[in-house]
Amino acid sequence: MEIQVHAITLAVALTAAAVLPQAGFAQNEGGEYYVVQQARGASTVSLGGTVIPYKEVTLSAQLPGRVKHLAGIEGDTFEKGTLLVALDDSELLAKRNAALAQLANADAQLRAAGVQYNRELWSPQSKQAMGGMGLPNLFDQMFTRPMESFSGNRNQNVERRADLYASGVQITQAQNAILSAQSQIQAIDAKLRDAISLAPFDGVIMKKFVEVGDTMQPGQPLLIYADVEYLQIMVDVPARLRPGLYEQMMLEAELDVTGQVVPVRVAQIFPTADSQRHTVKVKFDLPQGVSAPGMYVKVRLPDLTAPEMNHPIIPVSAIRYNGSLPGVYVVGKQGRPELRLIRVGESLDRGLVSVLSGLSAGEQILRNPPNGIASGWSDSLDRR
Repeated sequence: MEIQVHAITLAVALTAAAVLPQAGFAQNEGGEYYVVQQARGASTVSLGGTVIPYKEVTLSAQLPGRVKHLAGIEGDTFEKGTLLVALDDSELLAKRNAALAQLANADAQLRAAGVQYNRELWSPQSKQAMGGMGLPNLFDQMFTRPMESFSGNRNQNVERRADLYASGVQITQAQNAILSAQSQIQAIDAKLRDAISLAPFDGVIMKKFVEVGDTMQPGQPLLIYADVEYLQIMVDVPARLRPGLYEQMMLEAELDVTGQVVPVRVAQIFPTADSQRHTVKVKFDLPQGVSAPGMYVKVRLPDLTAPEMNHPIIPVSAIRYNGSLPGVYVVGKQGRPELRLIRVGESLDRGLVSVLSGLSAGEQILRNPPNGIASGWSDSLDRR
């Protein structure tokens, strides 16, 4: 009889050992147990932001004209220096040819003026032809002109200086004509450069506003071009959270589509705040290949003004919804699962979530309740 009692006691002890949780969870007929843990640390705030390209430019028309070339459509990638958009430049090319002709004429005038200046400098009398056998002109030079200078009616030195000055003026005018023609060519070349839009860096066409044949006016946008190899998150951070951030600080962000939690880095904190919204723009660097421009992302920021976080944490898989009310299955005193309503807090990493009320640390819940589980109700929403 005593041997049978000891055998029954041993069997009960083995059964109890199998039910006790180990390392936070255990197994029973209703599923896996999880021992509610207590989370401690600085409070965090999740703020929504938009994924933006690392670099983005809007190419606009700089002069009127018709679009004659468009490199591609949205999503097409190009290397730096590739021709993206070109406007019709026929009129500019015609003006440039006319300016080149003016430059050639001015250069010819400069050479002619130089020849005339040298002639006046070294042979001032060569432009006066000698008549007859040359004796009348020779007699005039030897007797008539010296007598005119002697009588004060004529000064040959003054006349020569005037002729030299007039020849120098012709040289200066020709040089100015050359500079004017060169300036016109430079202005036309600048407009020719404005007639085309080259890729400023390796990137992708994000949006185009024109088609081939459209007539453009200065200032109209042509297309948006961006570098999407590296992405960032733009977040408007409340001013009260600004002291808890610094550049190169590592934080976590949750992707809206997949729910994946990825590390992000504070890349830039804008120096001024918005006077209307009292927020500061902050950019965060994203890992490559985890998102796309325009997507929504939630960044977890530390809140130094809030009290230290001290809430229970449970797996997300343990939550079941009765309509819109979240609840978990708590193991009661008799080992039966009881559905208890809770108030869910912030999502954490590794598939955990904080609980604002309804649970206390040390309680056992079902980690992943199976479908059709029978339970009692427990209205302990205000328990902590």
